[in-house]
Amino acid sequence: MASLLGVSFLARTAITAVVMALTMYVVLGLNMSYAAAGGVAAALTTGLALGGPLLGRMIDRRGLRTVLLVTVAVQFVCWLSVPILPYKALLGAAFAAGLLMVPTQSVTRQAIAAMTTAGQRRAAFALESVQGELSYMVGPAVVILCAAKVSPGVVVWGLGAAIVAGGTGVALLDPPLRAEDEADAGTAGRPPRREWLGIDMIAVLAVAFGTTTLLSGVDLAIVATLEEAGQVSWAAVVVAVLGVTSVVGGLIYGALSRSLPMWLLLGLLGLVTIPAGLAHDWPWLCVAVVGTGLFTAPTLSAVADAVSRLTPAGVRGEATGLQSSAQSAGFALGSPIVGVAIDASVPAGGFAAAGLAGLAAALTGCLLSRRRPSPRPPTPARGESVRRTEATHVQ
Repeated sequence: MASLLGVSFLARTAITAVVMALTMYVVLGLNMSYAAAGGVAAALTTGLALGGPLLGRMIDRRGLRTVLLVTVAVQFVCWLSVPILPYKALLGAAFAAGLLMVPTQSVTRQAIAAMTTAGQRRAAFALESVQGELSYMVGPAVVILCAAKVSPGVVVWGLGAAIVAGGTGVALLDPPLRAEDEADAGTAGRPPRREWLGIDMIAVLAVAFGTTTLLSGVDLAIVATLEEAGQVSWAAVVVAVLGVTSVVGGLIYGALSRSLPMWLLLGLLGLVTIPAGLAHDWPWLCVAVVGTGLFTAPTLSAVADAVSRLTPAGVRGEATGLQSSAQSAGFALGSPIVGVAIDASVPAGGFAAAGLAGLAAALTGCLLSRRRPSPRPPTPARGESVRRTEATHVQ
């Protein structure tokens, strides 16, 4: 587990910085506008959202190493060619890089589900969420520092090398994606989607979407608030406080003796985010975002834990891919939604819009998770699965 988290951290840190690196390359290297840079970022994000379920399904069917070798090769070609591509070709390369991005995050989550017992899983997913927060704190900052000393093209090459190295490391480790008692899941056949993509899973995806929508909106609201106060240079400090408190929250949640419902965690995250708009300068904003940070990693880890519990081993790759797609969609839509609220009101309205979006998703997840469809007569495959589950409970 330690080796996997260490190697995947390298790749995840590089992946979190790709948008920043491409933005700086388009603006500084190609001397184009930020709107053009946004087009490249949108192409990459679209590819990431579409590629999650696709790569997950390929992992379920073809195995981990095959998918990693394909994606590592694609990343090598894409990032090596970025500095020599014209803008239109760069859009296509960014989409391809996103579509076939090395799936380190989803692979790490699948491996955690396979390598831990039920009692260890919540703490392990909390640690994985902490790893994600650290990657978001380190990756973009390293890119900005490196871009100040070398050309943006060299930074892009270095980022691609880190992604390739991380993906290769995960392939060499080849972590198990199924527990010992799940080893025959592939030979038993893939269960139909209607058996696992039900109301409970849709509730999880709604919470995943709402969480990243809120977080993306909070980042924009922080910048807007400090820009109005003439203190935009302090935004990095506020974001750092947000990240550090999220790490603390993840560690605390992982140490608890019992878990909390994911919709409750998201609801609390939304409630503590709304009052952050009352802060009007950077010291008070640092204090105001502490509550948001403390609930961020626990909410993300609860979502990952729920996905692992609700999906059979034979489709766990596709399920974690759907989770990644829901979170990518939230990141992509959060900023525009909050931006409209800021333009229509004041910067404080950005925190309110982000918090209300989180509360809406939490309410949706709560209502869906409390609904129970009427039982269906089991098909032969489902009947066998039910008998195995009952036998396990009896034992």
